[in-house]
Amino acid sequence: MPKSNLRYFFAGILSFALWGFFSIPLRNLQAYPSEEILYYRIFTSLVFIWIAILMFRRKYLKADLEYFSSIGAKAKRNILYQLVGSTLLLTSNWYTYIYAVNNVSLQSAAFAYMVCPLITAFGGYLILKESLSRLKLISLGIALLSILLLATGSLVEVIWSVVIATLYAFYLIIQRKMQHLDKLNVLAVQIGIAVLLMLPLFLMKHEGIPQDIWFWGNISVIAVFFTLIPLFLSLYALIGIPSSTLGIIIYSNPIIAFAVAIFYFGEEVDVHKLFAYSLLLISVIVFNWRIIKDIFTFKRKP
Repeated sequence: MPKSNLRYFFAGILSFALWGFFSIPLRNLQAYPSEEILYYRIFTSLVFIWIAILMFRRKYLKADLEYFSSIGAKAKRNILYQLVGSTLLLTSNWYTYIYAVNNVSLQSAAFAYMVCPLITAFGGYLILKESLSRLKLISLGIALLSILLLATGSLVEVIWSVVIATLYAFYLIIQRKMQHLDKLNVLAVQIGIAVLLMLPLFLMKHEGIPQDIWFWGNISVIAVFFTLIPLFLSLYALIGIPSSTLGIIIYSNPIIAFAVAIFYFGEEVDVHKLFAYSLLLISVIVFNWRIIKDIFTFKRKP
C-alpha cells in the first residue's frame, strides 16, 4: 500500500476500533432502560452533529441544498422515502444493539457485526442485483452453517444477532442508493427525523431528565466518541482507500468487541461457540479473499 494512503488506512482502522469498545459506556448505563439510552443518544448526537456541520462543513451542506432544489419532484420524493426508511432501520438497529449489549450478551452484539457485511452483500445481490462470484456464494453458505450451529446452542442470541445485522445491512443498502448527497449531511437529517419520531414516545414516558452526571458523561462519550468521531474517520478513510478495503477493516470491530466481552467483562466462550465463530471467520476470509490478496500483495511496477 502506498505510504500516501497509510493515513487513510489507519483512519479506517481507528474508526472501527473505536466502535469495538462501544459496549463499555453502554454497560456503564445498564441500570437505565434501553429506550432511555436511545432517546438521549439521538438527542445529544443531533446537537453535536449539527454543531460540527455548521462549523466545519457548511460548503457541503450548501452543495446538498442546491442539488436537492435542482432535481425534480419524483427524485425528491425518492430521497425523502429513502431518508425515512433508512432512519427507521438505523434507529431500530441502535435500539436492538443497546438492548442486546445490556440485556442479552455482548457476544450477540459482536457477532451481529461479524455477519453484517455478509448479509449486506446478500441483500445487495437480491435487491440491487449486484453480482456474487461462486467463491462468495460458498462463503455465504459457510456463514449460514455457522449461524445454524450457534442457534442450536443459544437461539435467542442468534436471533438478536441476525436482527441487529439485518437492520444495519439494509440501512447500508439504502445508503448505497443515495449517491449524490454528503453522507454526514444525510446522517444529520436522519438523526433529525429520528428525534421527530422518538419525541412523542419520549414525552409519553417522560419522568424527568436524568440528573446523574455519570449518565450524561457516558451519553456524551457515546454521542461524540462512538457516533460522530468514528463516522468522520470512516468518511476520511474513503478519500484515500476503496470501500472494499474499508469493508475488510470493519472486521476489527467485532474482533475487539469479542475481546472486550471475554477479557474485560468475563463472558465465557464454550467449544461449541468457538467452533461456530471459527467457521464464520473462515467464511469472512473466503468472501473477501481477492481483496485480502490485493491489500497484502505488494506488486512492484517494472
